[in-house]
Amino acid sequence: MPLLSVLDLCPITQDSDASQAFRNTLDLAQHAERWGYHRYWLAEHHNMPGIASAATSVVIGYVAGGTKTIRVGSGGVMLPNHAPLVIAEQFGTLDALYPGRIDLGLGRAPGTDMRTAQALRRDLEASGDRFPQDVVELQALLGPIQPGQAIRAVPGGGSNIPLWLLGSSLFSAQLAAMLGLPFAFASHFAPDMMMQAVDLYRSRFKPSEQLDRPYVMVGVNVFAAETDAEGQRLFTSLQQQFLSLRHGNPGKLPPPVDDMDQFWTPQEKAMVARSLLHSMVGSPETVRQGLKEFIGLTQPDELMVTAQIYDHAARLRSFEILAGMRDELR
Repeated sequence: MPLLSVLDLCPITQDSDASQAFRNTLDLAQHAERWGYHRYWLAEHHNMPGIASAATSVVIGYVAGGTKTIRVGSGGVMLPNHAPLVIAEQFGTLDALYPGRIDLGLGRAPGTDMRTAQALRRDLEASGDRFPQDVVELQALLGPIQPGQAIRAVPGGGSNIPLWLLGSSLFSAQLAAMLGLPFAFASHFAPDMMMQAVDLYRSRFKPSEQLDRPYVMVGVNVFAAETDAEGQRLFTSLQQQFLSLRHGNPGKLPPPVDDMDQFWTPQEKAMVARSLLHSMVGSPETVRQGLKEFIGLTQPDELMVTAQIYDHAARLRSFEILAGMRDELR
């Protein structure tokens, strides 16, 4: 059975605000810790009215401060938005406050639209091209202090915080293999190249000081409820939000609806279904069977589970149901 972990997009619902989103995030993290989840990651997004985790390292500190044992980290920090030294200092600070519990997952996308990326002062072409060099620079800043080293991350230098590479294509799979880093694929919203990327990573992996063998994490949406009908209804919140994003109109997480056909065309329905292909939705038995097939296909070391569920109690229940079937997924 792969390890189970949580990816939290810190959803802001239509009837709520960021303050409530943060309270819900900490509550979910505390429950996830008690239910035996391995790690709890938060994602960097910008100019998204429905996602509160733009200042990702700040929210990581909030969650780590309110929990005791669960690993907490980024899934991920979009490194081209930042100078490697700044990220080394931020995560070095987190590691000093919460030793041995902090992960640093890195992505190379902007985590937003192109106009907002420019507002982040990104050189859109050069920043992506510099990603491999920035990762290596960040590794060095977090690694052992070298004699005569002129620029140090304080704190951060010598912390050896675990780095991860995240991706939805072959680029980061190849880079993770070359650098000997663990690799997480964003199959929860970009399934098309999942197996190609995972196979490429495993076949080209080179051992490193951090990792001696390939380590694969794959993302999956889980909407577990007492019945298939209720699970499908909860899922409509994500479907609506995803459709709005594709229309260029990102918004807060909407409440579920009984009938999605009033919102989309057949072509849009097919597009959303394709993007959210790896979603396990329904009763415990339905979710269990779907996860068994997904695990059989991907053979992951870890599942990163996310759930954009409008009602916080229903969201907690979904993660509780999943935690309860851990032994049955072996």
